[in-house]
Amino acid sequence: MITNIERFEAMLADGEDNQLLRFSLGNAYLNDGRPGEASIHLRAAVGHDPGYSAAWKLLGRALAESGALHEAMEAYNEGIAVAEERGDIQAAKEMRVFRKRVQAELDRAEDGHD
Repeated sequence: MITNIERFEAMLADGEDNQLLRFSLGNAYLNDGRPGEASIHLRAAVGHDPGYSAAWKLLGRALAESGALHEAMEAYNEGIAVAEERGDIQAAKEMRVFRKRVQAELDRAEDGHD
């Protein structure tokens, strides 16, 4: 049986490339425990549509899960700005919560280096 990742990668290989395909591929990789690969496709999703707040939110998660905490903060900051601009209050609220968690993780890491 073909997986979502295989199906989406085949679509990409066939020349289809848009924000929804990249978002779906990033989500599939994230669900498969591959946040590094997910972040590549989620960056492409927001490249296609910088106003895609759901992609910013998932990009922040993928970056955080791959240990790129500063980049996750940047993605959440951008995503919050986009969500607020579009009136997507729930997405902005969720990203603020996730950003706070990443900041706490960064603070713990800095405390460990003193």
